[in-house]
Amino acid sequence: MSGKKTILMKSEEKRSLADLAGFLRELADKIEHNQLTMKQGGESYNLTLPDPVTLELELEDKDKKGRTKRQLEIEIEWYLGEEEGSIKLD
Repeated sequence: MSGKKTILMKSEEKRSLADLAGFLRELADKIEHNQLTMKQGGESYNLTLPDPVTLELELEDKDKKGRTKRQLEIEIEWYLGEEEGSIKLD
């Protein structure tokens, strides 16, 4: 049995390849410095990612109305609470 899924933010929009590449570079830079804030409308999430995270890549074809739609999904996953690091004793 899987847990409950809550979508906090979602966006789907057409972008030029140059714009997409710029967005991904900016995202990569923010991830590298662990300073990632996502905003949409009035919602804002400050994300602190643990090191390491799980990267999932998926390439698939979907047949829709006699046409083939190719999709590349990039997912970065982690469990909440792991971003604080492990507990150490002095």
